[in-house]
Amino acid sequence: MAAVAGVFAASGRQVSLVEQQTDSLIGSHKVVYIDGKPADAATRAYVDSIRQRISVFYYDQFRHFSDPAAPYFLFMSKDAGLAMGIGGCVRMRGYYDWGGAIPASGFAPYLIPMRRDPTNMRHLGTTPAGTALFFRVLGRNKALGDYLLYIECNFNGYGGRDFHLKKAYAIVNKVTIGYANSTFSDPAALPPTVDAQGPNNKITPTTVLVRYMPTFGKRWTAAVSVESPEPSISVDGKSTAKVSAWVPDFAAFGQYQWGRGEHVRLAGILRTLSYRDLIAGRNHNTLGWGLMLSSVAHPAPMLTTYANVCYGHGYQSLGGDLLIGSYDLVGDPEKAGRLYAPASVGWCVGLQYNLRPNLFVSVQASQTRYLPAKDVSPAEYNYGLFGAVNLFWNLTPRMQIGAEFDLGKRCDFSGDSAWARRVGLMAQFSF
Repeated sequence: MAAVAGVFAASGRQVSLVEQQTDSLIGSHKVVYIDGKPADAATRAYVDSIRQRISVFYYDQFRHFSDPAAPYFLFMSKDAGLAMGIGGCVRMRGYYDWGGAIPASGFAPYLIPMRRDPTNMRHLGTTPAGTALFFRVLGRNKALGDYLLYIECNFNGYGGRDFHLKKAYAIVNKVTIGYANSTFSDPAALPPTVDAQGPNNKITPTTVLVRYMPTFGKRWTAAVSVESPEPSISVDGKSTAKVSAWVPDFAAFGQYQWGRGEHVRLAGILRTLSYRDLIAGRNHNTLGWGLMLSSVAHPAPMLTTYANVCYGHGYQSLGGDLLIGSYDLVGDPEKAGRLYAPASVGWCVGLQYNLRPNLFVSVQASQTRYLPAKDVSPAEYNYGLFGAVNLFWNLTPRMQIGAEFDLGKRCDFSGDSAWARRVGLMAQFSF
């Protein structure tokens, strides 16, 4: 770590405290040789490059704060042609609601009860959701070059305990294929939270895709992808019906980066949303689209800033509060049998202050606002607000605890609103 700090000091840039904590994680890895250490200098040089690729793991374009650390042990063949790590984390969360409890382990303003239930005014809950196990393989091949295989499974299915697939993909040079974070996302630009739900405009969909992501010099990265569509459309079965998705989503982003873990990104997505007008007996295809501008930066060694804003029509199923409902296409009250793609906008800002490399506090605020072009029910969701203050402490590079206070508000089109409060605790052990 001292060597890295020296390089950055020589370049005139101070190493942030976040980077110092990440460097301590990188230094905690152990390489285990299955059939003896490599003998020739060329192979030993490749082993060093493997260590460098471990550091890249922590500065991945799609890595979120809550994602598990890289595997502690890395098993490597003698010729260094293949390296495999098995890792994961054990994560436990506890939370307490009062003054009206949200009926979910995730703190989502959309779910705030508008009418207080005297039998559910307070709630104490616990969940192991987020506990994960993953496999990571690094390899090299004369024909393919360097490649990476990744499989991650989480215990956050039914009841927060069922084991289910979260990610499964391969990266060969600049091409990613598999079940991975959508190109229309920027998990690194989301501020850290104890609560699993996070900001209420959080857009981090996972889908089957093929992505090409080249870099241009040290500053620029671009990506384009073809992604499997999973629209959420509101139909009544009498005048409108769903039509099978038949056109993939197309996503892209352009990014400028100026330091480790610092960038600004503009991402976009185009979607074909199909439905059937049962009255006219016709199928219709509506264009959905979304834009997102996001950034994460270290303006000072102890400060990290997070920001993102998104807007579009028919992209609501990709994340945020409106993911809970069906808002990609909604009914047109003026035309029976017709649907349209409503608009929505969301934003999030966050500030993190590191008291030490392994100890920080953060504060954040976010909002999602529903912007239909037609009249809606007065009881329909209009906007939600989310705010959080938290403290995270890494007792060791692989042991972390956190505490958080969450505050949320739901407001309907009638003007009625309700607030919710939560205190949460988290303990996480990575291996």
